Formats: sequence, C-alpha cells, structure tokens
Amino acid sequence: MSDENQKINAVIMEIRAGVGGEEAALFANDLYRMYTRYAQNQGWSVETFDLKQTDINGIKEVIFEIKGDDVYNKLKNEAGVHRVQRVPKTEKSGRVHTSTATVAVLAKPKSTEINIRPQDIRQETCKSGGAGGQYVNKRMTAIRLVHIPTGIVVESQSERSLQQNRENALSVLAARLLKKQQEQLEQQVIGTRRQQIGTAGREEKIRTYNFPQDRITDHRLNKSWHDIEAMMDGKIDKMIDKVSEGLK
Repeated sequence: MSDENQKINAVIMEIRAGVGGEEAALFANDLYRMYTRYAQNQGWSVETFDLKQTDINGIKEVIFEIKGDDVYNKLKNEAGVHRVQRVPKTEKSGRVHTSTATVAVLAKPKSTEINIRPQDIRQETCKSGGAGGQYVNKRMTAIRLVHIPTGIVVESQSERSLQQNRENALSVLAARLLKKQQEQLEQQVIGTRRQQIGTAGREEKIRTYNFPQDRITDHRLNKSWHDIEAMMDGKIDKMIDKVSEGLK
C-alpha cells in the first residue's frame, strides 16, 4: 500500500472463526474483545456492523469499524491467521487443542475513491436476529447487499434502522472493493496476488496464542510476549508497536 494509506483514520476489521469448531468461534470472540478493548484504550471509537454468534457466546463472524488517529498504521499488520493453543471450555479430558481465526484489516475508502453504481447492487432485507439478537429488534432492518459485477456479498444487522444498516453495508462493500483493486494492481505490477486471508487451514499463521505457556508469539518477528490474560484484555500496545516497527 502507498504512503497515502498511512493517513487513513478508519479501518474495517473482519474476524472469522477458522479451524477448530466451537473453540475457534470462542477464540474469534476473544480476538474481537482484545481489539475493541485496545481501541478503547487508544481513545478510538468502535462500531459493530455485523455479528454472528454461536449458542455459547462464540463468534462465527464479526465486522466492525474502528476510527481514530493513525488507526490503519497501527492495525494493518494484524491481518492474517491467528492460532490459539489451550484447553477449551468444552474439553472434559484436559487436552490442549489448536484452533484458528482469521483477521482482515481493510482501509476504509474516502467517498471519492470507490464509485458503486446503484444498478450494480441487489438489495435484500430480512429480520435481524440469531444468537445475540437481543441487541437488535426483530423488524425488517437487516440488510444484505450483493455486488453483481464481483459477487461480493455484505450483510449488516446491528442497527435498528434499515437505512443505517444499508450505509454500514455500503462502507464494508467499498472497503472490500478497494482491497480488490489494490490486489489487482499488485498482480499487474509484481505478477503475484497477495491476500490477507483465505482458507484458515492453509494460510500461513502470523501469531500463536499459547495459554498453557502464557505466551503470545509473532512468527514474522520470532518474538514473544507474556502475561497473555492482560493482553487478551486489550493491553497489546507493546506488541502492536513492535510489530509495526519490525514490519516497516
């Protein structure tokens, strides 16, 4: 990405459970909490666009926006596959399991960067609900947008207003289209296509959260941090800063 992207003060993050079933969904929820707590500690604002929970408070998928000074520069290197090693709450024999979740960090485009034509969008509405639905009403306020030329599908159901959910969905769609444009440009320039996330089981992991050893290891820097409970509570300033410095 160009230096211009360093000035972006809004990002859209997407976290999805990967390999590991319910434990992967619980880990995705832990990551969501970690990043939102970190954002709050930085004085940034957080708005959740879409949240798909499981019956035991795991997260299948969450899409949220973070706004704040230098937010893209701070969070861009969080994109990739995160791996957790711990004894799941659902494990009765005490065995350590390995699960994954994927994180995407998308720069939020300025309104002039991406032009989405109304005729290129198919819109569907439905009732907000599902696990966690107590936070939204059950009227026809959930929105689903399909970008016909690319097949990209975006959903938003966190707000009570249909119009607000549509605006949120359009923001996510614009961010994904911008990312797609950047990937296509990279492909033309260097002959390879780099993606932040794909199939969680195949992508190279960027970080491991090892609970039995009280350690988080970033594999790109081959560096570890301890006090994992505090870090999962959002105290990841030192790690974020070190990764940002090391991957310049």
